[in-house]
Amino acid sequence: MREWWLRTLLVLSAPRAVFVALRGDDPDEVAVRAEPVLAIVLLAGVAFVLSTHLTGRLLDEPDGPQGIVIAVWVFLAGFLYGGLAYWVVGGVLFWILRTLGSEGTYLRARHLLAFAAVPVALALAVWPVKLALYGGDLFHRGGSDRGAGADVFDVIWLAACLWAAALLAIGVRAVHGWTWWRAAVATAVPLAVGAGLALL
Repeated sequence: MREWWLRTLLVLSAPRAVFVALRGDDPDEVAVRAEPVLAIVLLAGVAFVLSTHLTGRLLDEPDGPQGIVIAVWVFLAGFLYGGLAYWVVGGVLFWILRTLGSEGTYLRARHLLAFAAVPVALALAVWPVKLALYGGDLFHRGGSDRGAGADVFDVIWLAACLWAAALLAIGVRAVHGWTWWRAAVATAVPLAVGAGLALL
């Protein structure tokens, strides 16, 4: 299990080796990578929910949720969205991979998606900095969290999402030994579905 926790970070610097390791479908191998996958999915879901416009308006109403209620809401919504993306986008990825000739399993497709989402999960690390700088204004429209500083955080979030998309393409190519073109085609449809979920 320790190897897979290490691979969770290694995917950022040596993604091909990590994704090639996903080819192993031995039940014991699958079991030991289940915990890192769960952690990635949940953290990526929380990071996504924190990036939404809805979160940025939670304190607009005087009688709206406060403090601990917001924290609980963010985590519950994050876990829900992370799980939804894992199962739905993972299912779409599995379907398109099968359509293009893969013989891999639905589980492997979901694990591939999860490891590709590591940059999104790590984007959560900027939130303590944002809270220190802006405090409750992060949950108000038109607060102090606007301007150049906010733009920097938006760029970090966008970079994390683009990095995750690139990792997904690298992962599809590494796991299946496909060309870049075929991997890009396989990646485009799940990414479009993921973007659709984000708009919801």
